[in-house]
Amino acid sequence: MAAAPGTEMKRTLTMTGLTINAMALIAPGAFLWTTFQAQVVQQNAGSTTAFDMVPGLLFVLVLAFLTAFSYAELSNIYPEAGAGSSYYFAEAAFLQKEEAIHYKFARLAKFIVGWVSHLYYWIYPGIMVAFTATLLVYILALFGVTLNTPLEIASAFLFSAVVGLIAYRGISGSTMTAIVINAIQLTALVAFAVLAIGFRLTHPDLQYAHSTLGSVVLPHNFTNVVFQGTIAILLLVGFESVTALGSEAINPKRDVRRAVLLSLAIQGAVAYVIEYVSANFFVNSGVTATNAAGERVSGYAAAAASSAPIGDMVRYIGDSWLGGTGFIMVLILAASVLVALIGTTLACLNTGVRITYVMGRDKEVPGIMGMLHFKHATPHYGVIALTLVSAVLGGYAVLSADNLLQITLASNTGTFLVYGMTNALVLFAFGGVHKRNVLKHVIVPIAGLLANLGMLAGIIFMSVSAGGSTQTDTLIALGAVVVWIVIGAVWLVANSAATRTSLLVRPAVISPER
Repeated sequence: MAAAPGTEMKRTLTMTGLTINAMALIAPGAFLWTTFQAQVVQQNAGSTTAFDMVPGLLFVLVLAFLTAFSYAELSNIYPEAGAGSSYYFAEAAFLQKEEAIHYKFARLAKFIVGWVSHLYYWIYPGIMVAFTATLLVYILALFGVTLNTPLEIASAFLFSAVVGLIAYRGISGSTMTAIVINAIQLTALVAFAVLAIGFRLTHPDLQYAHSTLGSVVLPHNFTNVVFQGTIAILLLVGFESVTALGSEAINPKRDVRRAVLLSLAIQGAVAYVIEYVSANFFVNSGVTATNAAGERVSGYAAAAASSAPIGDMVRYIGDSWLGGTGFIMVLILAASVLVALIGTTLACLNTGVRITYVMGRDKEVPGIMGMLHFKHATPHYGVIALTLVSAVLGGYAVLSADNLLQITLASNTGTFLVYGMTNALVLFAFGGVHKRNVLKHVIVPIAGLLANLGMLAGIIFMSVSAGGSTQTDTLIALGAVVVWIVIGAVWLVANSAATRTSLLVRPAVISPER
């Protein structure tokens, strides 16, 4: 099963292929459905922060573009990074400094970035598996079928195995799958937006949460905007995945940089903005639900009480406006979300194993992770391992909302740390060897670094200060992060001793194949 000597990843991806794979990971068709309730439930001083849902999204979209621009700049000066992404950027930035003292820290820097990256890349797919299993339960419930807990866990394992099999066979098949999935979810997105806005304009007699479109997009409370941003960031991560596909890009120097920014622009600045504006513009007194106290509520309160508020909206539109077609419409939308989650999970698996593969080639993790399949040229052992991890995390997360929150917070912590370090690398990389532009290589990365650290602090502060189960879940997540970092430190020391490699010496070369 191992690759023959000299086997390399196949260069098959054009800029379109790179962009499509990143778009599949960002997946706006999925996250509106999976996160809308959480965004409505979130409170500040006892009141929902939902009225600032769109401003919060716009806020983190700006932050995401700051980080995306840093990734684009690094991929431009290090097109040879291949699958290494930030892991390679860290090593190259130190090795290409003029002062010899910096060389000593190249290995340590790249290991830290690579090891911390796993908190994001190896937990995030498990979140997607949990979302998918939960959605499957909802779809089956539409037909009166109820899954017990063991079957929910089994569905998580089965889904993870199916997606893992696709990733195992190679990026080309994954790209074709992503193209189909993106087409489906964007079509469903446009249809939902047209229906939501059309309903609002033709039913002025209902009481709407927002009196005008301006109320939807303009901030009401700055603190609430920040709080909404701590959830909205989960919607936008994935644009950087393009930089881990450099080994499969036909022209990495030209296309990777463009694909990073283009994928975020299409999915974040266009698709997400359209769907979130439409959904919040639609929220009204006609859609009702029963809350935990047994009271009949409407508007955002109904969205908070529902397990699938977007499904409720679509069903209401179909039943009250389109001749009782609500059941069919919600089934179609739920199916499109399910398809989008398949694409997202597939993109997660493809991306997550790339940095692990490069670390395996460098013997910074067990060497088996650095082997390629002899036929498909994929890091197949990494795919198998990540598939199993995703199944276990997904099965754990479907047991309760607390479990899902724990792994989500752990993943978000890893995301902000990696994004922050990548912004810092731009400051370092353009500090001597490469020509520096004050705006692109100083102001933007500093703003991105501070934004990511600020958002991480905001998540921790908000969650810990909330008390109760949220506080407990946050402490568990942070504890898991600390344990992972400690394991990394122990492994680094033990592996260095076993291979007789010093922590602070210059590597002989930067591996040419990444």
